[in-house]
Amino acid sequence: MGSPTVTPLVENRREGGFVVYDPSDGMFTREPSFIQAGSGICIAGLVLAGLLTAAAAVASPLGANTGNGAFGAIALGNIAKQGAYVVEFNDANNFMVQDPTGISVGHGKVGQPFSAGGIGFTIAAGGTAFAAADSFTVLVTGTIKYVPWDPTLIGAPVAILWSGHRDASTADKRCIVNVRGPMKVQAAELLWSPNVTTLGQRAIALAQLQAAGILNV
Repeated sequence: MGSPTVTPLVENRREGGFVVYDPSDGMFTREPSFIQAGSGICIAGLVLAGLLTAAAAVASPLGANTGNGAFGAIALGNIAKQGAYVVEFNDANNFMVQDPTGISVGHGKVGQPFSAGGIGFTIAAGGTAFAAADSFTVLVTGTIKYVPWDPTLIGAPVAILWSGHRDASTADKRCIVNVRGPMKVQAAELLWSPNVTTLGQRAIALAQLQAAGILNV
């Protein structure tokens, strides 16, 4: 009769298989989005970076400013965040910039180019100098697409792929991603891009996800 052969059964990762605890059942922690073309085959549990595409920005005074200097053209990088950046003056010439999550991304001076946190601009001096607490908002809009997080490139780990299997080798693919807590994931079940080669890199990524409420065990 010979020796019978059995084809091994390979079970693919199931959607959300890395999740330990999600009290909201995904209603709050997950969002529909896209994996950007060129990302290759992406499987549930892959740690992702978010890139802003089709971005636009508009600046406007946050209140009644003393100074009347002009806000110049705004340049956006793909790591810019959606939402309102805040530009607040410390005195007539110096200001601080916060991103939409309230994190300070840098300091700038009137008349000099500012570039940090994915956003760039120049504020020109006017006939009346700025004063402390003068401020602007820069409202950034666009579409977030996700790629496997790569510590050798620009971008921060901000999400985990919940969808089971997506082939984004040649085209954008719809997906579901975990972007915030409260939730817990099994760190040993997470997947990483080939350029994540050290435990230190993973620890940094897990800490950044934890800041968004995605805890790990």
